[in-house]
This record gives sequence, structure tokens and C-alpha cells, in this order.
Amino acid sequence: MTSFALRTASPARTKAEAVVVGLVPGSGKRAGTAVVAPGGEEVAEAYGRKLAPLLATLGLGGRAGEVAKVPTNGTIGSPLLVLVGLGGDPDELAVRRAAGAAARAVTNAASVALALPAETPELVRAVLEGYRLGGYSFTRYKSGNAPSGPAEIVVLSSVARRKEAIAAFDDAQLVADAVAAARDWINTPPADLTPALFADAITTAVADVPGVEVKVHDEKQLKKLGCGGILAVGQGSAAPPRLVELDYNPEGATAHLALVGKGITFDSGGLWIKPAASMPTMKEDMAGAAAVIQATLTIARLGLPVRVTAYAALAENMIGEAAMRPGDVLTTYDGTTVEVSNTDAEGRLVLADALGRAAEAKPDLLVDVATLTAHMTMSLGDRMCGVMGDDEVVARVLAAATAGGEEAWPMPLPEHMTERIRSSKVADLAHYDGIRWGGALFAGAFLREFTGGLPWAHLDMAGPAFNKGGPSGHWTPGATGYGVATLVELARGLV
Repeated sequence: MTSFALRTASPARTKAEAVVVGLVPGSGKRAGTAVVAPGGEEVAEAYGRKLAPLLATLGLGGRAGEVAKVPTNGTIGSPLLVLVGLGGDPDELAVRRAAGAAARAVTNAASVALALPAETPELVRAVLEGYRLGGYSFTRYKSGNAPSGPAEIVVLSSVARRKEAIAAFDDAQLVADAVAAARDWINTPPADLTPALFADAITTAVADVPGVEVKVHDEKQLKKLGCGGILAVGQGSAAPPRLVELDYNPEGATAHLALVGKGITFDSGGLWIKPAASMPTMKEDMAGAAAVIQATLTIARLGLPVRVTAYAALAENMIGEAAMRPGDVLTTYDGTTVEVSNTDAEGRLVLADALGRAAEAKPDLLVDVATLTAHMTMSLGDRMCGVMGDDEVVARVLAAATAGGEEAWPMPLPEHMTERIRSSKVADLAHYDGIRWGGALFAGAFLREFTGGLPWAHLDMAGPAFNKGGPSGHWTPGATGYGVATLVELARGLV
């Protein structure tokens, strides 16, 4: 079990087995070389004139992503110095990424002291979250002993005794726990996390959090409720769908936030079958549901005075004798009829039902989160989430993403999309029209129809939800847990 501490100790005198110091690019006479970032000044003083040629010999320029390990030979109290690049003018996101890279560089030390920039509560949080998430690994299916990691992690900060810094440190622990739990769910093989098993896992997680109520609707109850979208998507699978609803309603709540998450536990594309190369990572398609559930539990653990109702629409989109067909017409929870054209555009169908349920409670803010469209990834790449909806709510979400260390970008919802989603000749709405251009915007416009006119934002995180490449910063391969931190900060902003 790893312990975590926040202290004002000197990084040059600490007896931790490894000390981590940041580097930034030098300027003026030092241009082209690295200099020690705030937090590591005492280490730089201990090395004196020896430091600059050492950094030059190692080829370090303070660029983001650089990592080097140096035996100290008694120059400082720790036997190992870990140097990590921050890039120019490092902000909280840069610090978070550097701390994550450091976590993977230090694999055998029993104790680690982090002397990165941490002179504000926000930076304290970035250091701890970055290190914890950068060192994450999913070992459930690995044989043998799992790596234990250091026994003690210490964040060194000049503001360690301030109550704001202590609060940020404690909050970071909870957020990191939640992101790691979301990653665990998303990384779990789809055969072991069917809709029913996912619902069971959520129920188990809720049991540990006082003040949160959970309700699970099975396929029979979904039929009684009229959730035609969730039922249609799940009817081709031997694993029936579920709708999980959470309610955190603290005394004196200042606002009501409703969160809706897409929970497709595996997406084959249905009869509109995906190419084989696209399927191996389709366990990620429930990342939106994982994010809203873990965010809700974290908001409750933090005791934020905000009511949160969360809706996780869970289904497996498979090929079977009962699978929905292109051309089918279904009726969603709010009575809207929808013509199905592409069975691989299933996420918006399950969200339609869940949004209808969420809107019925008249929350002050309604937000849905989904790995929804490849179009968004094509537009913004694999690190950036697209956000669309009401301007004020979008602005809130973007600010929350920045505070939470996640990247997001505003996207438009042009009115001409309304014509496209109303183009069906047999139903109220077309859920897909085959036009290649603006597919992510079409999906957003479709979802808007189920929000009841409430203040709303849609987060399409098809890119950043799952890292298909190697480790980078505080991201490890596989699930990233994107969205948890943003949603927690969104709730915090309502207090």
C-alpha cells in the first residue's frame, strides 16, 4: 500500500530514494539548454556549476516529455535524481504530464519525493494526480505478482501547510481514485463487463458511498418505461441492456446537475458491421457511462452541495437474429419516433432515452458524455474532446476541463442541422443521413431534440477516451478515464 504526503521538506536534503525535479528551456545566455524549474532550486544550488554541463551532456533542453535519471553520488540527500522536461511556461497540464512521465521512470524506488512546481493549490493537485495516473497499470489479467510501486510518495511544496493546498491534495486523491476506477472498467474485456455485469459493478461501487441511491432498470422495466432506443440497440445481443440511475441529493443543494453517459459495453456495429481492425478496442464504448458514474461518486465523496442525477445507458450492440435493422422505426422514452439508418450509430439512440429521463427531472444543467463519433476524432484528433450545446453551458464545461487537466474545444451546432435530422419521410427524426460532412454536428443536433430545451452540453470524447498508442504524460496505454475530472470540476463550479 502506497502512502502519500504533502510536505515543505528540502528536495536537496530529503532521504527519499528518488527525487524528481522539473526542467524548463533556458533563455538569454542559457537559450538552448535546460534550467531547473521552480520547486527544484535547492537541488540546483547543491550541484552549483556542475549542473549546466551535466544537463548539456545528457542532451536535456527542458522540452516536454524529456526524462533522465542521474545517480547523485552524494551531491544531494537522495541517491537518484530524476529530471523531467516541462516545456516553456509550464501550466498545470504540463506539470501533470511531467509528473506522469516521472512515475513511469521510477520503478524500483521505495520512496519518491516530487520537487516539481507546486507553489499553488492547483499545482499541488496537478503533481499528485499526474504522478498517480502516470503510474497506473491494469493488471487484473496478468499472472504473477503485480508491481507494487513505491511505499511512499511525497509532494514537496512551499505552501504545504496552507489549508487550501491540503484540501487540493486530498481532493486530488479522490479524483485520481475515480479516474483509475473508470480506467479499470473501460479496460475490462467486454465478455466480463456486459450490461448486467456493469450494472452490478456500479451497484457495488455505490454501496461504498453514503448518500447516493441507485436504481437499475432491466429489459422488462425498460419495455414498461418505453425506452425504445436502449432496447433496440441491445436486442441483437444475448446480454440484455440496462439503464442505471444514480441520485445524490445532499441537504442544502445549491443546484441540480444531470449527467448522462453512453454505455455500449461492446460495439460490433450491429448489422452495419465494423471493419475488423476497428473492433479490438470497442470495449471503450462505455467510457461515457464510466465517467458519469465515477464523477457522481466523487462529487458525493467530496460532499459538494450539488444534487447530481446520473443516467448510464448500457447495451451491447451485436449481430443476432433479433438485431435492429436499417429502416426500423423505434419510439424513444419521450415518445419521439426515430428512423434507424445505420446500426453503427447506436450511441445516440441509447442517449435519447437517457436524456429524456434526465430532462424529466428539470435539472439546472444537463450534460451528456459519449464516445460518439469518429467524425469528432477526425476534426480534433485523439486528445481533444469536442463540446457543443448552449453557449453558457459549453463555456462552463470548457472552464471545468481546463481546471481538471483535460483538453476540450467548442464545436458549433448550426441550425441547418435541424433540417437534416428532420429529413426522415417515415418518422419524426432521422438518426443518421449518410452525408459525410458534419457527422459529429448532426449527432449533437439529434441529441438536442431530447433535452427538453434545458441548459445542455454534449461532450464527444471519441478521441481522448482511449489511448491506442504508447504512454504519454499522465496517460497510459488503454483507457484514460477522460471526463471524470471535468465533470467533478463542473459540479464544483455550481457551488
